[in-house]
Amino acid sequence: MIRLAEAKEAHLVHAVMMAAFEEYRHIDIPSSALSETIQSIQESLSHNKEQACLYIQSETPIGSARFSLNENSLYFSRLSVCPQERGKGIAKSMLSWLETYARQHGKREALCQVRMSVPQNIKLYESVGYVICGEEVVVKPNGSEVKTVFMKKNI
Repeated sequence: MIRLAEAKEAHLVHAVMMAAFEEYRHIDIPSSALSETIQSIQESLSHNKEQACLYIQSETPIGSARFSLNENSLYFSRLSVCPQERGKGIAKSMLSWLETYARQHGKREALCQVRMSVPQNIKLYESVGYVICGEEVVVKPNGSEVKTVFMKKNI
């Protein structure tokens, strides 16, 4: 089951995200997801800066994503699936849920930003109809540069 997360469930969103992003802790430029806190997520959800969804299986959260609605689109980030649950279609189910949510709120496209150094994520999004629509080099606070692509899907 996929459902919206409440602000008081920020700890669940955080736990799934941390499990999913742990593999990126020791790469050259670790994901900034690893430095996020339960409090920062809860604050963002409480102040409507973003929303989150949870994928619940047998009362256990195994997937999450954060998103915001813009004028014509839904932008999602931190799409996370617990490592032991990968390869079962959970990410694709969450993407479908996000796209349905966007359509229900009058949005015409779904957008995300992906590191170029994680080609399996780019392939996942392409497999369900997302296309690369731009590139950006993100400069981290320490001066490190991360090459990313923007991806979108018309819904």
